[in-house]
Order: sequence, then C-alpha cells, then structure tokens
Amino acid sequence: MNDNAHNGASEAELGFLKEIVRMLPAGLTVQDAQGKLLLVNDVAAAQLGMDGSCPSPDLAQRREACERALRAGHPVTSEEALQDGAARQVLLTTHRPVQLAGRELLISASADITEQKNFEDQLFRSAYFDELTGLPSRRVIEHRANSLLAGDRGERFALAFLDVDNFKHINDYYGHTVGDALLVELSKRLGRDLRESDMLSRISGDEFLLLLSPIRSQEEVAEFMQSMLERLTAPFFIDNSEVFASTSVGVSLYPDHGRSFETLRQNADIAMYRIKNNGKGSAAFFDAGMEREALARMKIEQSLRLAILEKRFCCAFQSKVDIRTQAVTGIEALVRLRDDEGVIQAPGSFINLASELGLIDELTHLVLAEIVKSIDLINDTFGAEASISINVAAKQAGKPEFMRSFAQALDDTGFPQRFMIEVTEDAFVAESHFQSEILPMFRKLGVGISIDDFGTGYSSLSALADITADEIKIDRSFITDIHKRPRSQGILRAIESLSEALGMTVIAEGLESYEELAYLQAATKIRYAQGYYFARPIFLEELKLATPASSESRASVSARPMQQNRQGYSRASGYRR
Repeated sequence: MNDNAHNGASEAELGFLKEIVRMLPAGLTVQDAQGKLLLVNDVAAAQLGMDGSCPSPDLAQRREACERALRAGHPVTSEEALQDGAARQVLLTTHRPVQLAGRELLISASADITEQKNFEDQLFRSAYFDELTGLPSRRVIEHRANSLLAGDRGERFALAFLDVDNFKHINDYYGHTVGDALLVELSKRLGRDLRESDMLSRISGDEFLLLLSPIRSQEEVAEFMQSMLERLTAPFFIDNSEVFASTSVGVSLYPDHGRSFETLRQNADIAMYRIKNNGKGSAAFFDAGMEREALARMKIEQSLRLAILEKRFCCAFQSKVDIRTQAVTGIEALVRLRDDEGVIQAPGSFINLASELGLIDELTHLVLAEIVKSIDLINDTFGAEASISINVAAKQAGKPEFMRSFAQALDDTGFPQRFMIEVTEDAFVAESHFQSEILPMFRKLGVGISIDDFGTGYSSLSALADITADEIKIDRSFITDIHKRPRSQGILRAIESLSEALGMTVIAEGLESYEELAYLQAATKIRYAQGYYFARPIFLEELKLATPASSESRASVSARPMQQNRQGYSRASGYRR
C-alpha cells in the first residue's frame, strides 16, 4: 500500500469520524484555554443558537462552568437551563479539561433532559401543590410552620382552619364541575391581600389552612379575618349560576394556643367546629373551653362506637293519630341510646355525630332488626294495620348502595308494605337521583315515602310539586301555638292545599296542647297528627309490661299520657329525631 493510498484511507476515516461527531445525538463542543470554539457539532449549534434557528441564549452560566473546569483541572457537571422566549430547554452538561498535542482544551458534552425535568417538576408539583387550585399542599404549610417553630425568634404567628359551609349541598345541587370551579375562585379570594411571608394551603376537599406570620396581636388577626370573610359575601358567578359560599374559620395563635404544628392545627379545627355548630360563616379564636367541649365530644364518639358494638340502642315508638277519631294509624320508630349508667340519651346528642362518623347506616339497620324482633308486640299494642315509619337521613338517601341494602332488608321482613321511610326535603333536591333511581326501588316493594320536617329544608312549595311522596309531615315549628300565629296559619293552608292536590296525606308534628288540636280540627282539613298531646314515645320494655288485650285498649294507647302527665314533657325536651 503506498503512502497516497494510506493518506487517502486516513482522510476517509477522518471524514467519517467528523461526520459521526457532527451527527452525534448529544451536543459536543471543543474549545481552547481562551474559550475559542474549535469544534461545534450540529446538536450543540442548535442548543447554543449558533445555527441561526433561534436567538442565542445567555451563555454566561456555561462560560463560568468552563472556567471552573479549566481552573480545577478535573471534569465539572452541571444543569443548564436555556430560555428561548416561553420555551425552556434543560441540558445536563459535562465539561472535561484535556491535554492534546501540547494544547490545553476543554471538551463539553450536553444531553437534553428537558422532558425528564418537566416530569420531575410535575411530580414535585403534585407532591407539594394542589392540582386544582395551585395552592401549596398540607406538607408545605406544615414544613413552613415547623421552620418558624424551630427558628423560634419569639415571633407570633396565627394558624387558621377554614371549612367551606354546605359544600356537599353545593356539589350535589350544581354538580362537581361547578363545585371545583367554586374552590378555585374561593382560593383566589382567600389568597388576596396576603403578604410574601403568609401562606394559604388547600389540605383536603373543602378545607384550607392559612398561616399568617408574623402577627402583632389577636385584634390584628381578627380584623384580617373579618375583611377576608366580607370578601366572600359577594356571589360567585360560575357557569351562568350565581353561587353563594361562606367559610367557617377557627384560629389558633402561637405560642398562646400550642407550641407544635399539630396542636395548633387541632385547636384551630376545634374552634372551627364551634362556628359550624353556631351558625357558620364567621371566625372564632380557640379557647380552653372549646378543648373541654372537644374532649366531651370525643367521649360521646367513643361511647357511640361501643354502644353499637354492644347493641345498647333501643327503640321507642310514637303514634300517628287520627285527630277526629283518636285511632292510631301508624307509629314512628325513634332510636335512643342507653349510656353507661343505663340512662336514655335524646337523639340530638348522637344522631348527627353518628352520621358524621359513618355509623348511621348501621344504626338504621339496628332499628329495623329491633322492629322485626318485636313485631308481635307492636301488632298487639298498635294494631296489625298500623304503618311503621323509619327515619333515613338525607345523607343515607343519596347513597344507592345503602338504600339497596336497606330495601333488601325491608323485603326480607316479609311485610315491606307495612313500612314507610321518612326522609327530609333535601334528599329530594340533592343531585343524588333519589327520586329517579332510589324511589322506584321502594315503590316496587310497596314501601311508603314520607317527607319529614317539611318547611325547614332547602326546598320551596314549587319544589314540592315535583316530589312523589305519600305523606308530608309539617315541622313542629309551624304547629307550635298555631292558634295564635296568623303567618303560620297561612303557610299551613298553602301546604295543605298543595298536598291535597298532589294526593299526599298531611301529618302535623309536635302537637302538644288542646288549643293546637282544636285549631287543626276547626280550621283545617288535616286528619292526622303526632305529638305529646296524644302520646310520648313508648319503649318496648313498657309495652312488654302492659300489653293491651283488645282493639279498644289499642286506641287508648294514644290517650294514655294525657292531661295528668303532659306537664312532665316540656317542648324543650325535644321528643323526636
């Protein structure tokens, strides 16, 4: 092989290598000690804006890394973020100093890791920021509070727990899309006027935490909370709907109400619950009395779970009476709880809590089991024709899985047509499809439907026209002293006319005096009522002690605790759930 052939082969190899370097998928540059570029492949030219395809990015960061590598005499690896307008490119670049043919050179190789970085950012955002509102997550606000606590410079701060009022109702009524849009708009209003050092976080569905730091006084925080709540009074316009929303706010202060994030959060939560129970839509600061309340509530919660486990619930029955003949036409089963001392607890102390804790379904099934077990005694006392009403909470009525299991349990009794389900109006107006999907299931079994506490829920008389129910129970607030209240009389007449037109039986709840009865008999067409005037709730144990033997004495059950006993049962004692 002659020299020319050898040189030709070398040149060919060199050309081949140059092409490979030029077309490498990674960016490659070679520069001398003065920073002069000796070699730039295609990818590097595009990355550094040297191919004319885009403006040259700012390379100050790269020049600094190159100088560092040359000074140190060993490789330096760094991430480079190159910004071209809105587009961002991230390179992972290694600068390696080498000695070649007596020259000091720097070889730089860059891999494009933009997609990987975008994915990492996405993971970071989902771990630390709420996807819907873009607000920091609970772990971010916790970390921020803990760093304030750790660096304790004696600065005070406030932690507020915010809960959107009636959010489930808004979601049910308008749909989840509007609910989500509301949370986004709400978070914008809540976040307005915050300082750099403050932080708002969404910690769950409709719950937010707000950290205000630093603060000077409780008064300053109260003033801020007031202006924040006032911002929420204006309606939110979402999807052509005018949505009103408010939040209940509980506030704890450091160090006054706790020296750890968890204690401060819990105490703010306790204060928020006080607001929820006292009318909603305002703010309260934590105090020690609230802690005692929370402990008492926890005690009730524990005893409630234990009572269900030990089946310490019992049933009382209250008659529905024909006010013209005094005959018992039906009974309502009322659930009661025996506490550790065997004392009967009124439902007000545990029904809402049972619902909150998810124990209400079990409770409803327990009531049905008690009825089935005692059906002979019930029949002997009230008559085999008397309907039997069981209360179902609106929350339960919106759960198809529970309602299916309950319908099955009613069918399994062998006498489902004896039963009537009592639900409040909001079960019908919620977007739970109660009317279209759940009602037909019970209709098929012959189970009746009663609207309980009518007049106190969200619906109007026009909404009543769309409801298919057998019975409507007018809330006791309209019946109390009806003979002295013209406005209530007008409302009663309207409900009565509409119910009659729709073929629903009307029952007056909470009848307690002869005057109320006399008014209903003289001025209305209402035939049926329920209340202490006729009978207090009677427990199964009492039925066992005195079982009437004939239908005559059956009628007298409704009259048993009449005039001589009535004083013992005041209105305040709230006889029904």
